[in-house]
Amino acid sequence: MNIDPKKISVRELSKGYSDNADGGVTGYDGKLDIRPPFQREFVYKDHQRDAVIDTVSEGFPLNVMYWAVRENGEFEIIDGQQRTISLCQYVHGDFSVKIGSFKEKRAFHNLHDDEQKKLLDYELTIYLCSGTDTEKLKWFNTINIAGEELTKQELRNAVYHGEWVTEAKKWFSRPNCPAQSIGSKYLNGSAIRQDYLETAIKWHAPNGDIEQYMSDHQKKSSAKELWDYFDAVIEWAQACFPKYRPQMKGVPWGPLYNEHGPAVIDPLKTEEEVKRLIIDDDVTNKSGIYSFVFDRKEKHLSIRKFTEKDRIEAYERQNGVCPVCKETFSINEMEADHIDPWHAGGKTNAINCQMLCKEDNRRKSGT
Repeated sequence: MNIDPKKISVRELSKGYSDNADGGVTGYDGKLDIRPPFQREFVYKDHQRDAVIDTVSEGFPLNVMYWAVRENGEFEIIDGQQRTISLCQYVHGDFSVKIGSFKEKRAFHNLHDDEQKKLLDYELTIYLCSGTDTEKLKWFNTINIAGEELTKQELRNAVYHGEWVTEAKKWFSRPNCPAQSIGSKYLNGSAIRQDYLETAIKWHAPNGDIEQYMSDHQKKSSAKELWDYFDAVIEWAQACFPKYRPQMKGVPWGPLYNEHGPAVIDPLKTEEEVKRLIIDDDVTNKSGIYSFVFDRKEKHLSIRKFTEKDRIEAYERQNGVCPVCKETFSINEMEADHIDPWHAGGKTNAINCQMLCKEDNRRKSGT
């Protein structure tokens, strides 16, 4: 790969700047593709964006940027998208920022002529990179973008870019996208950082293999199949559990739907059990309730463990004798167990604690 330095002013960079949303973002008089398929959405927070403008207005050095040279002589950003968009948006009046000694925020058109000229004449250091797509992608994967490292899904979008990824991002990755509208209460993460897209693919992909799924779908033009699946999952979750609780966020709804849907369980009966488990102090993982309702595996609930005081008290009460095999053991050779099982209403307290030898306890629990 060839890497050649070049100086480009903010004036040149922002000339012809255009943000057509799904149609793309361009600058440098239409010759710079600011948002190639592998680039993320704009994720700078206001203070990061403002810091870029302040740095340039003061004439301080700004980190170098990297552009890839295309075969037709035009360019695409490898590193520097967030800084580029910040500068272009400011020059085109999209936001205001405090500059210099002024306490009030000012838009670009509020600046004095000399201030505007200083900002527009500021020279950015650009490295022009020429090479194959693989070389460019490898380079993109190794450099840091102003402290905002790419997520795994953003990198997958780069590797498998094409019509399908572009279409999928409309459903799952844009601000206020359909997936955010119906799924934000049920999913962790954020749409803009590709968390929703990653989750949907993982749910829908055979064996959860995201890379294989994206490879298989890369050349397809529509991602509606993925959207229809995701929509069905969320609709099913809402039907099974009509009363929303914060504990429903982050539940593996896709795998549950794949195994137990699309049939809907009795919502009234389910609500009674969910409510009982929510207020049960022994249940420490409340989000696990929703998986437990389907497969009855207590591991989802992380049932509260007996305290050391409970263990010692039970051991002394038993004189170190296991009530199953009647053998005597040291306390370190024994494990705490519910006398009355938790699922039968037994509580995790000293009264309901017994000490079993490890072999008998594991035989009882089936492990």
